[in-house]
Amino acid sequence: MADEARARKVADRIKTLTAANLEAIVKDPDLGFVTVTDVRVTGDLQHASLFYTVFGDELQRTRTAKLLEANKGKLRSFVGKQLGIRLTPSLEWIADAIPENAAHLEDLLKEARERDAEVARAAEGARYAGDADPYRKDREDDEDDEDGEDDAPEAPGAEQR
Repeated sequence: MADEARARKVADRIKTLTAANLEAIVKDPDLGFVTVTDVRVTGDLQHASLFYTVFGDELQRTRTAKLLEANKGKLRSFVGKQLGIRLTPSLEWIADAIPENAAHLEDLLKEARERDAEVARAAEGARYAGDADPYRKDREDDEDDEDGEDDAPEAPGAEQR
């Protein structure tokens, strides 16, 4: 079992190699603009999951996914030669959901801004239904404090002389 630091190093190396040489190995005009976002390697260095995004529409993503799957052997062979380790990990291409998640978050933020603007428009001409400060204190309590008398109870055990 390899340590985590070595697995991270191998994953970083696989990411660099595949990202730099993907177009040269696949050599297909249908391959979209691919970005390798992350690579995760198992602790025993037997399996590597490569996460990627594709710039373009859904058709471009499906074409690219098919091409990556079809050229998995070539890519694994290239990675194995470049890594120089005893066993070459198997490669699994996984489409990353980052663009979809980001688009969903943008939609939610837009909706929140619209609701905030709607609340601000409704609050422009609004007035209080009653008094501005519904928690006013009674005036009688304020007058007792002005007499100079201390209404606070004495501390327990305090003696008077």
